[in-house]
Amino acid sequence: MSETTDQNAAQTQPAAEAQAPAESAEALQAQLEEALRKADEYLSGWKRALAEFDNYRKRAEREREEISQNATVETLRRLLPVIDDFERALGAMSAEQAEDEVLKGFVLIHRKLLSLLESANLMQIDPTGQPFDPTRHEAIGQEPSDQVASGHVCAVLQKGYVYGDRVIRPALVRVAE
Repeated sequence: MSETTDQNAAQTQPAAEAQAPAESAEALQAQLEEALRKADEYLSGWKRALAEFDNYRKRAEREREEISQNATVETLRRLLPVIDDFERALGAMSAEQAEDEVLKGFVLIHRKLLSLLESANLMQIDPTGQPFDPTRHEAIGQEPSDQVASGHVCAVLQKGYVYGDRVIRPALVRVAE
């Protein structure tokens, strides 16, 4: 009986060993598939995080640029009354005073200031004779005019300024009736 039992055991052992590798291969295949699924999940999560970071970086750069432009605009806006004062003072000079060397120096300083502001992309609005544009002009009255068509600017009381496409200060104008 011991020989038969050994023989039976010997026959069942290879069958069990053959079954074990098949189960082991299936388990390994399942683990591999699970690992590949997780790798794909991690990769897609990483790509999403990378895209979100890139969007954040671009948004932060736009915000920095906007803050810088707003600071520039505010500084330029604060300089406009100084330019107005310069222009009023220079406009009040008589022909005799225009020959004074000190006043000539002020004229040069005024030109230099305007040149500096122009290089910073600040431009004056001179709407004389142009159609009234409420986005760039502020009408403070109407008056009859033979020289300018109706609805057009006939007098500029205060110059307006633009920074790029952005109106910093609208021109104060009178419009022809």
